[in-house]
Amino acid sequence: MTAVALVFAGLAALLHTYIWVMESLTWTSARTRATFGTSPAEAEATKELAFNQGFYNLFLAVITVGGIAAFGAEDDRVGATLVLCGTGSMVAAGLVLLVSSPDKARAAITQLAFPAVAVVLLALAL
Repeated sequence: MTAVALVFAGLAALLHTYIWVMESLTWTSARTRATFGTSPAEAEATKELAFNQGFYNLFLAVITVGGIAAFGAEDDRVGATLVLCGTGSMVAAGLVLLVSSPDKARAAITQLAFPAVAVVLLALAL
């Protein structure tokens, strides 16, 4: 079960890395604006905020990947700690988005689905 949890954690890390790309690198592009439903003016006005927020997503992905690597190095305690911190924070952020902006439920569920599965499976495996 741990291996399956780590696959979901890896998928969560990949997704959050992609979110980092959109928020920090391509925020004002037409494709990213369509994804987030922002106008060119809104995207330009929120560019610095999105850049910063994107790095939060990247750091959660890095923490999670570090945990996966620790499992690979047979340090299960450190691995579990890092994976649960990274994916648990992803789940919490998705829940905050869901509660604060119900109109963004699809994005919130997308953001939290992989990490939630990882958290549940890893908790059951421990």
